[in-house]
Amino acid sequence: MVETRSNMLALGTRAPEFQLPDINGRMVGLADFAGAPAVLVIFMCNHCPYVIHVREKLVELAKEYQSRGVAVVAINSNDVENYPDDSPEKMKQDAEKFGYTFDYLFDETQQVARAYLAACTPDFFLFDAECKLIYRGQMDDSRPGSEIPVTGADLCAAMDAVLQGQTVATEQKPSMGCNIKWKS
Repeated sequence: MVETRSNMLALGTRAPEFQLPDINGRMVGLADFAGAPAVLVIFMCNHCPYVIHVREKLVELAKEYQSRGVAVVAINSNDVENYPDDSPEKMKQDAEKFGYTFDYLFDETQQVARAYLAACTPDFFLFDAECKLIYRGQMDDSRPGSEIPVTGADLCAAMDAVLQGQTVATEQKPSMGCNIKWKS
């Protein structure tokens, strides 16, 4: 397992547009989340131990913050030829099995991951109502094999701040996880 850090895209960057199929083949784009007070874009996959480690809490937090108006979307950009556990069919199975309430999209060309400078899974990008990046970093300090519980503290603090009209702290720790499985 190769641990990779987030690239920490510059705060204030406008969210790159995308138009990707969800697990049912429906096209979903950034414009579909217009009007939300915040949009959380998560780069994740099915097989990564880091994603598996936070998945239960991530599903819980997504439900909570979606009920408060935050739009949540997850994108899988992994090379499925070499990593078949991340195929769209397996994405659909995981979404149903774990109760994803958010759109789970497949970035077959990997162009969306490149546009966001996504580097690892999970990699979190939180945008304000104007689609400007206000948080990119870790969910919390927990890692697979650590004694630190998964709380989502860092990500929740950022979402709480934007929902309360406050400034999100600019000191942010990069997300860590498995590298995105790029096509050769």
